Amino acid sequence: MTFLQKALPKSYPFFSLLFLFVSCKETYEETHIPLDDYQIEAGFDLQVVASEPLLDAPVQIDFDTQGRIWAVEMSGFMRDVDGTDENRPSGAIKILEDRDEDGVMDHAKVFLDSLVMPRALALVYGGVLYAEPPNLYFVEIDANDKPKNKVLVDSLYALEGNPEYQPNGLRLNIDNWIYNAGSHFRYQRKNGVWKKEPTTYRGQWGISQDNFGRLYYNNNSTQLLGDYVLPNRLVRNPFLIPSKGVNQKLTEDQRVYPLHAARVNRGYVDGVLDKDSLLIEVTAACGPLVYRGGAFPEGYDQNVFVCIPEINAVKRNILNFRGDAVEAEQAWEGKEFLASTDEGFRPVNLSTGPDGSMYIVDMHRGVIQHHAFLSPYLKKRAQEAQLDTLVNFGRILRVRPVSAKAPKMYDLDKLSAPELVKLLKDENGYIRDQAQHRLVYKNLVEAEAELVRMAQDVSDPIAQVHALHTLEGLERGLSFDFLRKVAATSDPEVVAHALVLLEGYADDDHADAALSLFQELIKKDHGGIDLYLATTLGPWARISESFYPMMNTLRERHMGDPVYVEALLSGFSSSDDDLLALLDEGNPKDSLLEKEVGKNRDRRKAGKKNPIYVRKGSSQDSRTKGAKLFRQICASCHQSNGNGVEGLAPPLVGSEHILPPEKLAMIVLHGLKGPIEVDGTMYNLNHSMPGLNSNQTLSDKDISAIISYVTNAFSKYPKGLRPERVKELRALPSKSGSEYTIEELDEVMESLK
Repeated sequence: MTFLQKALPKSYPFFSLLFLFVSCKETYEETHIPLDDYQIEAGFDLQVVASEPLLDAPVQIDFDTQGRIWAVEMSGFMRDVDGTDENRPSGAIKILEDRDEDGVMDHAKVFLDSLVMPRALALVYGGVLYAEPPNLYFVEIDANDKPKNKVLVDSLYALEGNPEYQPNGLRLNIDNWIYNAGSHFRYQRKNGVWKKEPTTYRGQWGISQDNFGRLYYNNNSTQLLGDYVLPNRLVRNPFLIPSKGVNQKLTEDQRVYPLHAARVNRGYVDGVLDKDSLLIEVTAACGPLVYRGGAFPEGYDQNVFVCIPEINAVKRNILNFRGDAVEAEQAWEGKEFLASTDEGFRPVNLSTGPDGSMYIVDMHRGVIQHHAFLSPYLKKRAQEAQLDTLVNFGRILRVRPVSAKAPKMYDLDKLSAPELVKLLKDENGYIRDQAQHRLVYKNLVEAEAELVRMAQDVSDPIAQVHALHTLEGLERGLSFDFLRKVAATSDPEVVAHALVLLEGYADDDHADAALSLFQELIKKDHGGIDLYLATTLGPWARISESFYPMMNTLRERHMGDPVYVEALLSGFSSSDDDLLALLDEGNPKDSLLEKEVGKNRDRRKAGKKNPIYVRKGSSQDSRTKGAKLFRQICASCHQSNGNGVEGLAPPLVGSEHILPPEKLAMIVLHGLKGPIEVDGTMYNLNHSMPGLNSNQTLSDKDISAIISYVTNAFSKYPKGLRPERVKELRALPSKSGSEYTIEELDEVMESLK
């Protein structure tokens, strides 16, 4: 019996065969997936609600008002260790349905197919917004669940390349904007027209929000990142590049607690595994979710759950809100919220459902490290364990309390405006978000009066914030006097949102009243209120210098705090010099503020804006580009797996000649001839490897990308080489002018030390 047969449930082979025979069908008998290898926190129930053959390699889901699950399938991803046929149009968006109403999906139909590596979707504006790199599309849904009126929203949403670094997420936030991970753009549809705006670049895979509207994300090696402030508050000054109020590591604790010695990409590097071969810290964290479902026990509200697919687990973090900052700590030491010994369990995304449960998107792939980054170590171990054959699977799991009550379900599209307004008070954040969204995009202006009342009801701050942004989205019901009243009487988090919205009324007519309000608010000496006052004083100060004393008050109160420095500067554009002079006049100097104002002044004079205002689309990872170039130029001799071809080219895997990267660059640029010893074997080939130096279509960046890929894919210790260094090495041909011998090359490398 093979390892794979031992490790996987007996039903795996059956499903693989079943998939081949029934993949063209839409209705299936429900499949039973044993979960004996899964351990979940006491008090919770884990259930598979959808599985193969209904779906294959899901990466994100959303729910419609009928409770159906819409799933994006990235089935072309890593079907073998070489990523073969990655660009085959095999992806799809499917609708999963539970027709017998027993809680398990028993029906699937394709909404869109023939997609190339689709990666994200959101059910918004009565249709589907979805990402198929490089494009972002929106398509309406007809009465028969068929797509119609397809619109290209953004042709630069994601550059083609490594799917691990392309934008994704499509998270609708409380401010009526849609945000992404791996991107510095946000999107919104207004009166049928799509808008695209710069925003802070956030994370790698997956994005979530809390009840207040702050965003949370992560990257592979940092399990939880987030913003201290609401989106775009620190990037209104185009020359400010904030680094302290956004993209913050919310916890230093990156420890993981696996149940078994799972195979990981850099397991050979010292410090990655412990003495028992267990992973020590995260290496593939993704898909964070701030739980807002209202169905979990006390103490779980706004906890952040994080997918840790490399150890087949889901982690739990507890947030601590300080008003002007957010901190996190792992819920436990020594265990995870959910963990398994099933190496096929690959949680990649999390969602809150309309029933308040947490849904886990399990890609269920044996190898989820993209081939451009796949180390020889993991490639070998995956093949030994036959993990590379674990394809054609995909699951969605549901987590809910054992004692969960039957939720009240709503068909939101059939509710009236007053009924939707009432749902802004629902305990489930998913329901609140969806109710707000429908009020806005359906333009239900008849809800204005009730929304105005709700926005002033201080007994429910969360509903207040939803009501404020619903009114903002409807462009009805808000006024300076109304927002001033809300700010004067509400909790600090509501005050923050009111201050943000008040900024739209910054003019001479309202300056005196705003000054009076701000003076009262600053007396509260509350960190959160101070932070949002700091972000908004700049626009008001451009109208009247009467606001400058308040800046000094905040500067002195929070002396040396970099977050408040960014907040103060975020509201300024061309007034930085005047600001510094006025703040320093007769007051103790704040060296940090002075330093940051100086940086801002220098960037403005040089015309160097924050990159989010310059770049029109996402950038491509160099290793991805290198992988493409390697396959086009080098793989015919060295093979795509780097094992070489007998009598034609020696292997790259295990070769001592691909490091240091300067040596590899010299070989790539100038070529190599004569016998060469690789990993103890002598290769005496009767031909030379030509150099690429004379290929005018390959830039220094291209050569740099090839080197990044080769050292990453075929050596234990990846190294890059700057394009500038490549340019220098171009000028070092061999003395004969032809290809180098290995002896000549070694002499040159010695001289370069």
